[in-house]
Amino acid sequence: RVQLVESGGGSVQAGGSLSLSCAVSGYTVTTNAMAWFRQAPGTERDWVANIDCDGITTYADTVKGRFTISKDNAYNTLNLHMDSLKPGDTAMYYCAAAYTFCPRRAVLMQEEMYPYWGQGTQVTVSS
Repeated sequence: RVQLVESGGGSVQAGGSLSLSCAVSGYTVTTNAMAWFRQAPGTERDWVANIDCDGITTYADTVKGRFTISKDNAYNTLNLHMDSLKPGDTAMYYCAAAYTFCPRRAVLMQEEMYPYWGQGTQVTVSS
């Protein structure tokens, strides 16, 4: 059974930093594509960043240059380091694991490519 458990969320002032982690079991992070999504209250869930099967990363324009997605192969985890946080980054953050056939990079921002999801961790940024 695949399980994803996020941690590291919390409250921070604008300009601060947070690091999220997603502990994965029943699924190999190293050889698969994974992503972070987020959902603010009253809005749809949005793609934030992904890392494909080859380790290549892609970011939404709203977070590019501030967020860094990475895999920790030793611990089978997915990480998201967030710098220069803004109130607009306030949301529930979800990690997601893609189908194991390694979807093309062009489709990795689509929720449909991810059959496995964590429960989410809340990030709140105050001004």
